[in-house]
Amino acid sequence: MTARGPKVSCVFVCHDGAGRVLLARRSAGARDEPGTWDCGAGALEFGESFETAVAREVHEEYGVRPLGIEQIGVRNVLRGEPVDSHWVAVVFAVRVEPDEVKIGEPHKFDALAWFAPHELPVPLHSQCGETLELYGAGARVRQSGAPQG
Repeated sequence: MTARGPKVSCVFVCHDGAGRVLLARRSAGARDEPGTWDCGAGALEFGESFETAVAREVHEEYGVRPLGIEQIGVRNVLRGEPVDSHWVAVVFAVRVEPDEVKIGEPHKFDALAWFAPHELPVPLHSQCGETLELYGAGARVRQSGAPQG
């Protein structure tokens, strides 16, 4: 029997630096939850830093290079009943140039759009809400001028 263990994922909320977040609608070919809106993510590859993984995945999914990458939290993601998927999701806020984003993986996504946090689309992917909550909490801290650390 093969040993099972959690995988590591770098999850990212791309933003324009002016309050909007970028979400992608999962296409019919997506691994799960087609038709839902989601932020980006990808598996951490062996020997790769978090920042390198995030930059690689942002470029693959949205065709842009990050202007800024900030780690904002970690989530323990258990899916299924019984659990059949376990990810440790390291979550990042990533600033990108909004006019340069494009669908880089049309087999996974069929639409990209910018949203204000209070005007999110439905349906959201089952994991997206908690990720956006982490982003929102971090944005409030950044805007208040409270020390980060």
